[in-house]
Amino acid sequence: MKKSTGPTQTRQVVFNISQNFKVLKILGEGAYGIVALAVHLPTETKVAIKKIEPFEIPLFCLRTLREIKLLTKFKNHDNIVRLYDVQKPMNYDSFNEVYLIQEYMPLDLHNIIHTHLLSDQHVQYFIYQILKGLKMIHSARVIHRDLKPSNILVNEKCDLKICDFGLARLDTKHYNFDEAPRISMLTEYVATRWYRAPEIMLSASNYSTAIDLWSVGCILAELLTYRALFPGSDYINQLKLIFEVLGTPTDEDLHIIKSERAQKFIRSLPTKVKIDLSEFIKNHPYRNIKHLVRDQVNPLAIDLLEKLLVFDPAKRITVQDALEHPYLNSYHEQLDEPVTLPIPIEEFYFDKAKKNLDTNDLKKQIFEIVMS
Repeated sequence: MKKSTGPTQTRQVVFNISQNFKVLKILGEGAYGIVALAVHLPTETKVAIKKIEPFEIPLFCLRTLREIKLLTKFKNHDNIVRLYDVQKPMNYDSFNEVYLIQEYMPLDLHNIIHTHLLSDQHVQYFIYQILKGLKMIHSARVIHRDLKPSNILVNEKCDLKICDFGLARLDTKHYNFDEAPRISMLTEYVATRWYRAPEIMLSASNYSTAIDLWSVGCILAELLTYRALFPGSDYINQLKLIFEVLGTPTDEDLHIIKSERAQKFIRSLPTKVKIDLSEFIKNHPYRNIKHLVRDQVNPLAIDLLEKLLVFDPAKRITVQDALEHPYLNSYHEQLDEPVTLPIPIEEFYFDKAKKNLDTNDLKKQIFEIVMS
């Protein structure tokens, strides 16, 4: 795809992109960027173009670096959104915006949940595809850290793609720190609260790829009930909602919490007994509104849900074991679930050194990647 030659304007937002593209409409806007639907004129292919202006805010530069690196790493996977290209600027001085040319998917799972009636087969197929994409991500020793329905794209054939890797990090427990400087790249503020694993809120930086499996459990419950399972209004309310469903953690489970203050807080809460998830989902009011009658819930879906929503991350099901769960027998095929090599830790040193990097340093790194 060619270099930028002229601006295309829509809704007062200027996209300085190649004339090979025509912007059709804005799909979404946020603090981090603007996504537009466009058509690649030579091939008449619809694409999504994400415009990012990161160079005023270091945090946005870091997100852009992660997103380009990881989407490039995973670009050939069926269940990860494809990055076709990153538009090359004319030169460094004119490099003020980043344009990611991505595969276009018309819907996300949030839209689907709120507008469609979902059969058990739909739920199986969606969860299978999420786990298949997650297997690739985890094999690279990457934690997505922001899995939620709005970050899972879907097309009219129910094909599903994981997107938005701006908060992803390496799972650093796998690396030999005798050979590399000690690196701590994990932070507490990850994942939209409703899909956030309890160990993130209680153990800060001490977490792993297991947090993504918790998010899958939250998504599975939402697919079954059409409503978020743990819609916490704040940090404390979030934990209380989790305990109301899973029960108060046992003393054995509390060993994962390093903070004595957090342990004391949990012990101060009223004791809750784990609910029957099957009855909870079968009798959920929004499920009954959608399905009109109280239909049965596949017991295998409940069994997988029970294994995903486990307080202790060490006891939580892994992505490989989840793919092999009987609930997904109709789709699971080991040979069609590829993995990749772990990402060298050196590729993410910018996360370790971020406190010492200003926007100019980060801009140079992004420019090098875009031009390579």
